[in-house]
Amino acid sequence: MLSHGEMILRIVAGASSGAIIGYERDLHRRPVGLRTHLIVALAAATFMVVSSQFVYWQHYGKEDLVEVDTSRIAASVVSAVGFLAGGAILRTRGTVQGLTTAAGLWLVTAIGLCSGAGMFIESGAVTLLGLISLTVLRRFEDKDDHRLVRRVSVVLGEDAKDVTALTEALTAAGAKVSDVEHEKHLEDGKKRIEITLDVEFPDTLSVSALIEAVEGVAGVRRVVVKHVP
Repeated sequence: MLSHGEMILRIVAGASSGAIIGYERDLHRRPVGLRTHLIVALAAATFMVVSSQFVYWQHYGKEDLVEVDTSRIAASVVSAVGFLAGGAILRTRGTVQGLTTAAGLWLVTAIGLCSGAGMFIESGAVTLLGLISLTVLRRFEDKDDHRLVRRVSVVLGEDAKDVTALTEALTAAGAKVSDVEHEKHLEDGKKRIEITLDVEFPDTLSVSALIEAVEGVAGVRRVVVKHVP
């Protein structure tokens, strides 16, 4: 039977290792970051400690016929975290995003279980390997964390000369237009054009500068910039 101090040490070790992985996710602006990874690893380590030690705290006697499978709680944790990891996977703009973050949640679950079992060396080694996978190997992928994507909605009035002037203004500002939606309306005898563009631009270009570039186009009546889900 472990002491209270030893059990708490295992839980803290698991949570700390999970926080390291979560901090790396935060650096890359992922929706699931430091706190979520820390809490998942904290919960996994706690479940593992409970799974392996709870029987000693039930005060069973030597004559009591009790059979305990200490692996059942830990196995349920592995299955349950799949639902949580699934929430981090998003499909947007024809691509699937969040798979690495979801895998990271599985990883910190394993790290938490490992720490909860008292396998500190293995837990530290897995944490190190996870960081190497997320940071060093990232350089071999086509990733660009210094570019942002926003959805720009523009309303043009009757005096708008050419719709292509919008894309030209955004390109001149250093942005790249990927998708364009074009709608025409007639209200009170006046023509109104609504244009929605998905715009990719470097993080050195501020949103205010992006808006100024659009407002510089003749005929622009309204500009709305939103995050792309």
